[in-house]
Amino acid sequence: MSRPAASLTRSLAIGTPTSTLEPAQVSVLLRVVVVLLAGVALGLSWQPYGLWPLLIVGIPAFTLAVRGVRPAVAFGLGYLFGLTMLTLAISWVHVLGTWIAAVLIIFMALFFGLLGLTLTLVGRLRWWPLAAACSWVLIEYAYSRIPLGGFGWTRIAYAAVDTPLAGFFPIIGVAGVSFVVALLGQLIAWAVLSLWTAQRGRPTRRTHILVAGAAALSLVLLGSALRLYQVEPEAGPAGSVRVGIVQGNIPGRGIEAMGRARSVTNNHLSETIRLMTKARLGEVPEPDFLLWPENSTDIDPTIDPLTRLTVQAAVDVADRPILVGAVMAGPGVDERQTAALWWDPDRGPVARYDKQNLVPFGEWIPFRAQLLPLIPLLEQVGAQSVPGTRPGVLDVAVNGQPIKIGDVICFELAYDQTIYRSLIGGTQILMVQSNNATYGGTGQIEQQFAITRARAMESRREIAVATTNSVSGFITRDGAVTARTQEFTAQSMVVEMPLRSALTPAIRVAPWLERGLALVAILACLAAVLSTSQRSRGAAMQQRSALGGAKQSNPETTEKETPVEPTDNADNSERHGRGGADLRVARTDSGDHPDLQRVGEHRTHHQPDP
Repeated sequence: MSRPAASLTRSLAIGTPTSTLEPAQVSVLLRVVVVLLAGVALGLSWQPYGLWPLLIVGIPAFTLAVRGVRPAVAFGLGYLFGLTMLTLAISWVHVLGTWIAAVLIIFMALFFGLLGLTLTLVGRLRWWPLAAACSWVLIEYAYSRIPLGGFGWTRIAYAAVDTPLAGFFPIIGVAGVSFVVALLGQLIAWAVLSLWTAQRGRPTRRTHILVAGAAALSLVLLGSALRLYQVEPEAGPAGSVRVGIVQGNIPGRGIEAMGRARSVTNNHLSETIRLMTKARLGEVPEPDFLLWPENSTDIDPTIDPLTRLTVQAAVDVADRPILVGAVMAGPGVDERQTAALWWDPDRGPVARYDKQNLVPFGEWIPFRAQLLPLIPLLEQVGAQSVPGTRPGVLDVAVNGQPIKIGDVICFELAYDQTIYRSLIGGTQILMVQSNNATYGGTGQIEQQFAITRARAMESRREIAVATTNSVSGFITRDGAVTARTQEFTAQSMVVEMPLRSALTPAIRVAPWLERGLALVAILACLAAVLSTSQRSRGAAMQQRSALGGAKQSNPETTEKETPVEPTDNADNSERHGRGGADLRVARTDSGDHPDLQRVGEHRTHHQPDP
């Protein structure tokens, strides 16, 4: 009879519930199934699916699936979890090439393998729910920065914009909300684990269930209450401006040729004429300035005469400034920059912001000189983009009044520091310019809009969004969407935006909070490793002592030891083999937990309760 079967038999014989069997007795196949289902649940929590309640299913399921296993197994389970989740969440990358999506998903899943490893390590600690939540922040901190600037598109905070926890955004920022979501998941896992072990009749386990439930409920209630928190009056303390949002549409998906690039600029000129016609007919309010999207001109309007004439024509028709998204030549040979130009009707471009966070292999090629000869396909990327270095703040004048316009260009939405630097730099109104044409019809569109909503809630600022053809709109400071366009259409609107200057606590606190939580996770892992090492040395010493005592008590038998637990003859036969002595001692595997010990198994070391 196998050891799990024997343990099950003994459980039935003494009337102990079978649910007290430790996780190590559950087959690896079952763990694999659980992590795959957990990955599916978490993948579906993001847009375009938006099934956010699955956050509190996938996170605790993943935690329990990797609990109590060896580090290598935990890494493998985490990797499978990451593969499944990312395949659902960012499969839209396939429009750049199936192989690109495959490479990205296979690589990014490594971070979730590390997450599985950290979860099983910190699971040995008494305060593991807190340490496990910090581990989520640590992994998000890592993959949002490395390699090549990182890809922080799948932070769990972005899936929480419609949850009761969204009230935490202006207080602790995106990183803090990821922590709170992860903590809620760990509290649920703790409650499930305690419920499982409470069948032994241990009263402390029932107490743990109550504590976990009360803490989870407190997070939900506090998050709901914080949605009412504001740093400024709704109207704003310094008046407002009207912004005309222009989505000109493009002929197809992506911009692939000079003729098509000119068509995009012409389309935005046409939609600008249409919007100003409606404004002068009184159908919509007259805007103070217009917002064009990223890549509304893919040709440098300062050096190409035809493009300059087109943009100037739009400015003349509007008779007011336009914030133009343009691709600019330079600063070096075969280089370019994605920029926002403040185009004045009389003086032309008078202010400029250059995009800081660029898409690897989309806007720039790492190790370009080495990779281009090996992968000719990369030539389609075009000239090498050069990142900007200044915060996204443009000092301009609107109706003679000086204001500071904060600008975020597409991919930059996922980068905390880019957003925070703009706001700390004095931004009064916040714009987002984007060219999502390549990803039209995929989940990327809704995901980016959800990230934009998170930024609005975090900063308590209204955000105007202009895209070439994939969901422009207006988001209030509470994250509500009051207006949005349809994909693959030419549309425009005028929105009123209060001028704001107050900063939420998140803008100041979130960067330090994120670093602190990541550091706690690292220290927790170190503490778990050291604790395990000490227990292992203690177990080895105790085993040697037990063997030495057995030899002294029975010098005629050199390898015989009193069994640790009483067993039936069949179980004894299996463990002794053919007349061999029973040398088995109590399990000291670092993944063991006192609640999950086998029934009747001797405990040689005290381990902390969860």
